[in-house]
Amino acid sequence: MMMFSSGLPGKNSTAPQCHLKLRSASAFPPNIYTVRPLSSNPGTQRKVGVPRKKRRPHTACSFPSGHRRDLLSDDEYDRSDSSRWGDKSARSPRVASHTVFSDFSDDIFSDSGWDTDLEVEDPPSSPDFSGTRVYKDSCQQLGVIPASYFLRHLDDAGLYMTHHGLGPKNVKPIAIALVSNPCIQELNLSDNWLGDEGGHYICDMLRENMYISDLNLSENKLGAAFARDLCQVLAVNVSLTHLNLSGNWFDDEAAVYLATAVTKTTKIEYLNLSGNKLGPAAGVILGPALAENSSIRNLDLSWNGLSHRGAISIANGIKLNVLMSSINLAWNGFGMDGAKALGDALKVNSALTELHIPNNRITTEGAVLLGKGLTVNDSLRVLKMGKNPMCSPGCYAIVAAILKNDSSIIEDLDFSDIPVNNDFKELLVQLREQRPDIRVNFHGEATLKKQKQVIHPMTKLRNFIERKNIRLLDFFNMLDTDHSMSITRQEFSEGIQKSGINLSEEEVVILLDFLDKDGDGEIDYR
Repeated sequence: MMMFSSGLPGKNSTAPQCHLKLRSASAFPPNIYTVRPLSSNPGTQRKVGVPRKKRRPHTACSFPSGHRRDLLSDDEYDRSDSSRWGDKSARSPRVASHTVFSDFSDDIFSDSGWDTDLEVEDPPSSPDFSGTRVYKDSCQQLGVIPASYFLRHLDDAGLYMTHHGLGPKNVKPIAIALVSNPCIQELNLSDNWLGDEGGHYICDMLRENMYISDLNLSENKLGAAFARDLCQVLAVNVSLTHLNLSGNWFDDEAAVYLATAVTKTTKIEYLNLSGNKLGPAAGVILGPALAENSSIRNLDLSWNGLSHRGAISIANGIKLNVLMSSINLAWNGFGMDGAKALGDALKVNSALTELHIPNNRITTEGAVLLGKGLTVNDSLRVLKMGKNPMCSPGCYAIVAAILKNDSSIIEDLDFSDIPVNNDFKELLVQLREQRPDIRVNFHGEATLKKQKQVIHPMTKLRNFIERKNIRLLDFFNMLDTDHSMSITRQEFSEGIQKSGINLSEEEVVILLDFLDKDGDGEIDYR
């Protein structure tokens, strides 16, 4: 007969022990009992505030239900409680065995009753402010490979992804991630072939994003469809202040939406529409919009085709604008009519400080008409008119107009690549005497040739004597025809010519003055 002990009290412990008598090893089938460790599943741990349950033994014995009553004999069940447990109120071995095996076998596979002082919970997930997880999830859904450069710079103040070849498909997850990104304030997506579809995704993002203030979408083949979306965006966006749309496909159709956007916006301060396909019709549409705008301070319309009536409309818009301080109208073919309209605008406008009109086919007559506005303007500081066919008389007319205006504050005049004559240079001297700080650039002045080093005639004379291997005294004896130990100026001049020394008449005079110390007209070499 085998004895089995619960093993909880020690050998020398005074606490009662429960002995289980096993009748025979063959009385039980194989694997009669199993020993299961405590579960460490954090999900079954006791919650805070729940009363503790009675602790279980650290080793649990599980027996098949058919053999429970064969573990103890009847006389072992009926033994006196007092002999082993003392007081009758204490649990008898029968009750103890029932508690250990009957209840324990029911929840042996459950850890709900176990108690612990360790409260283990999953750490809360950190908020995704930058949009990293959103970008990765969007890329997975759209079948796009995530751009590592974009992920590395999501927390920067500026994101510069120029020439990445994104296209509409790759820019869509970027736009989705930027909807709630609070870090990026300057976004440069220049030259990425976005097209109207990619531009549409950017516009959807700008409807929600309130952090981006500087946006560069130049060279992206954007057209009228994007201009229509942009018009709606600028009506609700309150953060965008700098917008670069140069080098796209905006034409006269797109100008309708761009004019509406210019009229409605109250936040855009810098707008670049250079290098597009805006023709005379676009200029007619944009002119009134400029007159009504109250936020744009710097406008770039260079490298378009606004000529003739378009140029006149733009000039009339400048005339009525009260806030714009700088405008670039280079390479637009303004001609004489456009120059006249700009002159009329300068008579009225008191806000414009910089006017760029290089290469606009402005002739001498056009410069004269523009100069009429300069005679009364008191706000313009910078005027750039290089590469215009107005020649020196046109430049003369501009400088003369500035001289007539005592209130003029022009600081920088540019006539680069325009040839000028002496009349202009003389008038420029007068302007610089009156305005010493003014900067004037004209053809040839900015690139003066380096002057050759001037060699004193006496140095040339010494070099000649050294080459001939003679003394200076011997050279003077050769020049002294009467051997009086003094050389007259006439003798010296004739002797220099006969000797073959390369000296001009002016250099001979300088040399004579140098050698005639007392000024008596003769060189005494004694």
